[in-house]
Amino acid sequence: MAQYFKELDYQKTPLGDLVLRCRRSPSVPDELVYEVTINHEMLMSSSVDTSERELARLALEGKKDRPLDVLIGGLGLGCTAAAALDYANVRRLVVIELLEPVIAWHRNRLVPMADKLMDDPRCTLVEGDFFEHVGPDSDHRYDAILLDIDHTPECWLHDRHRGFYTSTGLGALARCLRPAGIFAIWSAGRPAAEFMDALAAVFPSVHEQEIAFFNPHLNENYSDWVITAV
Repeated sequence: MAQYFKELDYQKTPLGDLVLRCRRSPSVPDELVYEVTINHEMLMSSSVDTSERELARLALEGKKDRPLDVLIGGLGLGCTAAAALDYANVRRLVVIELLEPVIAWHRNRLVPMADKLMDDPRCTLVEGDFFEHVGPDSDHRYDAILLDIDHTPECWLHDRHRGFYTSTGLGALARCLRPAGIFAIWSAGRPAAEFMDALAAVFPSVHEQEIAFFNPHLNENYSDWVITAV
């Protein structure tokens, strides 16, 4: 296998040093692997996207009977957004991303999902703070809100996110949902009981789903979690 490694972008950001790179890997020899790191810590890989897609499926699969306005917090490599656009009844998809360089990767078509997102008129990429967008002063309304920003509800990219994962923060988000709306959140580990209790204090029905998959780079089975609340 020919050796290949290319750094596609490097930016200083409020969250740290952000890198987009692509490489060939012996773990997935038939494709280029796109990876995002921040402060030298792996955030995501294009070859490990099962749970990101499941975030969209678990939120939207049961709502095919009506047109949906969907909000996604966190763009990344676009896997969740692309999966949401697979649903024909999604009439509007808003993706909020804090870091402008991540949006630029898609607008400049540097990442695999860029064409799908940029060529679909239903999809809008917005530079901004998701947590402010669904905060107590928000007048936005959606049928589904999907969140994939922090590692887990207890492990944040920035300490200012802490307040969102409380009953107060979740209550503000709930007011951004239309009747029968759904909130879904991705987590790299099973959320702690405190977060689940906070969700249950706001939403009548809360369900957690373990998403098991094989990670070819680690050569082992792995699990992420998706939590849905209605």
